[in-house]
Amino acid sequence: MSKFAAAPRRHLRMLAAAAALGAALAAHAQAPEVVASFAGGPPTGRYVFASWTPRTLAELAQGNKGGATVNVVGHLFLPPGADKVPAVVLVHGSGGVYDALLDFWPKRFNAAGFAVFTLDMFAPRGVQSTAEDQSQVPFAADVADAFAALRLLATHPRVDARQIAIMGFSRGGTAALRTGVEKVIAGQRLPDGLRYAAIVPVYGGGCTGVFRLVVKPGVFAPSPMLFIHGDADDYTPIAPCQDYADRIGKAGTPVQFLVIEGAHHKFDADDLRRHYVRNATRTRPDCPLEVDVDTGFAYDRTTGARLQGAAFTEVQNGCRAVGATVEGSRAARDKAAQAAVAFLKSTFAR
Repeated sequence: MSKFAAAPRRHLRMLAAAAALGAALAAHAQAPEVVASFAGGPPTGRYVFASWTPRTLAELAQGNKGGATVNVVGHLFLPPGADKVPAVVLVHGSGGVYDALLDFWPKRFNAAGFAVFTLDMFAPRGVQSTAEDQSQVPFAADVADAFAALRLLATHPRVDARQIAIMGFSRGGTAALRTGVEKVIAGQRLPDGLRYAAIVPVYGGGCTGVFRLVVKPGVFAPSPMLFIHGDADDYTPIAPCQDYADRIGKAGTPVQFLVIEGAHHKFDADDLRRHYVRNATRTRPDCPLEVDVDTGFAYDRTTGARLQGAAFTEVQNGCRAVGATVEGSRAARDKAAQAAVAFLKSTFAR
């Protein structure tokens, strides 16, 4: 080959290399900065921080031994002033972040003098919604993200680390409840006794099926809980949550339960139209499954029998259902917000 024929090829290779370098530099420039601490007192804004993705509750309880991380997002909202304030971490449900988590709830809590940190756990993992397939993101990952958010938020100079609450909606309510499990807390190796000071599940999951834990003294931390639930909810029906809350309270955790009459699932949404989500997966309210967090064994709580193998599969399959109603209600969410603010102020005052 002559040097004249080779020259264009060398030129093309140089152009390709330059283009690759340019793309790499552009990607690096666009890569979000991962925040490891809020010690500098950053203002209201969107922040990226590191978490991890445990697959099971047992793996979560052991802590992140592998060291692999994933970046998730939190939206920080600070009230006016310079004083130390309590804070609330908001955890979304199966549909991901929606408008109320970035507008209604932060405004209400900021007005009450609370900082807010709204998590986005799905989008950074490339998932929009898990309503039809909950396996896209492990439930344990939600809890890992919640603890990562707690660690980060506690470093902010305006946040009182002893007064950070968690408020979870639907699937996020499952995560909120699990942040109150002593065995799970111990596995996170949090600094200086850090933990969530109060827990607020709103139309929460976690009351039925394998998400429900065998309740006995010492399973849940003493952090006070406020359950907020609509009695018209057919996605996460109220009766199992009332029973679960009653059992948790009798085991030693202070528990309150607010029933909002006529409220459907996702009553805090801006959309006031009633929707039937045909393919939404849910657990039947009569599902008898519960899991012992100490042993990992599943039981039928109506008979006390341990379930394993084919017996477990049969019961689990019988617990599955699809289809649910969602409907926003301004009156319902105002009532919920008033109750949540009053509960947290009372809890933090003690």
